[in-house]
Amino acid sequence: MELQIFQVDAFSDRQFRGNPAAVVPLDFWLDEETMLAIAAENNLAETAFFAPKEEDFHLRWFTPECEIDLCGHATLATAFVLFNYLGYKRDSIRFLTKSGELFVTRTGDLLTLDFPSRPPVESEPLPGLLEAIGRLPEKIMRARDFLLVYSSEEDVRQIEPNFYELSKIPTHAVIVTAPGNDCDFVSRFFAPQVGVPEDPVTGSAHCTLIPYWAERLGKEKLFARQISRRGGELYCELAGDRVRIGGKASLFLNGKICLEQARSKEAGR
Repeated sequence: MELQIFQVDAFSDRQFRGNPAAVVPLDFWLDEETMLAIAAENNLAETAFFAPKEEDFHLRWFTPECEIDLCGHATLATAFVLFNYLGYKRDSIRFLTKSGELFVTRTGDLLTLDFPSRPPVESEPLPGLLEAIGRLPEKIMRARDFLLVYSSEEDVRQIEPNFYELSKIPTHAVIVTAPGNDCDFVSRFFAPQVGVPEDPVTGSAHCTLIPYWAERLGKEKLFARQISRRGGELYCELAGDRVRIGGKASLFLNGKICLEQARSKEAGR
């Protein structure tokens, strides 16, 4: 059994930057064990699998260790593949996911994600969290993930987490952020709990970052950088209870997966 596979660098218009994601188009769903094995073999932060559902697409995301409920960069990568390599003609795609309906629109080479907003609230840290991060923030907040706010971009750059200790904290991930030197804000994203020590560029984190910084800066449109080693740029907008996250993408790989055997089920899940 052969499956097509693409590898896309999302949130960058250049290869070897942004966040790489694998994208696997399906005519029918494989069993979860096989999809997880493919994600582990790819050894990328996320692998996206999608299958048609009438005029829309069902979309699921897997890390090398588990299925997750939302992934921005792999959604952008999937839309990039549909628009540029699979003949999708419209300028908007609707994905049906575990996080509800997600939309991606195309304007030239800019792709914009329309995701639910996840505003953070002030929170107390879980035991061991700040010790694992290794640098005290000026504010601690939480939505799905912890959000640690620092005073400067340099503070965020200098963070060196203890990933072993951080992986013990019962939270999905930790976002660290600060005002940017040449942008509205910068961030980094740590998720060793799901097998991703540091994610290069994280669209879903901006579901929390955008409402926080929009309120703090008093503006709805923002320009952000994720300052991981690879780095990426995001064009952000708060739109009521939704956020819009724009970025570009670049194809790195187009090939085939050769499966010896796999169980499948109807693609209408």
